[in-house]
Amino acid sequence: MNDTHKKYNVLFVCSSNVCRSPYCEFMLRRMIENDEDLKGRVEVHSSAVFNKSKSIFPKAVNILKREGFPESEILAHKPSFKTDKERFENADVIIGMSRMHKLLTPRKYRSKYITLSEAATGKYSPVPDPFLATSQAEYDKTMSVLKNYVEQYFIRLKSALNRRRNASRNGGEKANAELDG
Repeated sequence: MNDTHKKYNVLFVCSSNVCRSPYCEFMLRRMIENDEDLKGRVEVHSSAVFNKSKSIFPKAVNILKREGFPESEILAHKPSFKTDKERFENADVIIGMSRMHKLLTPRKYRSKYITLSEAATGKYSPVPDPFLATSQAEYDKTMSVLKNYVEQYFIRLKSALNRRRNASRNGGEKANAELDG
């Protein structure tokens, strides 16, 4: 399969894969599925780089339900851990919440790593872990930051993938560097 037909693979990572990275995975996947240009061209996954967890966090379930995702789909999410080498191996880009997550990413995949804020805006700003939020409202504040970043990243991703596709149709290599880190 040549590069023009290979799906671009996005991997979101956070500490436990129960709050931030699954939220980003759900949100970006829906944006891609609803976009005729990107549908079928991008795969989205998530994983943990610090804690091995068994299920998605209840506050994450609540906000994803309010975002319109069916509870059964949300609860089907089984947190992945960095020992799932295939996710890291297949990723074209690994997007984390802070620079700390890069250090926790297996060494051989760190060249693929960028923070979500940098992928979305070009500037670094760590996304705090909402796991310890004492209320749903406090938790939701962090998730609204994530949603904003994911929406901005989606626009950048779409633009870069379309430029890459057009460049490959014209025999060039433009836009590859923008997508590949």
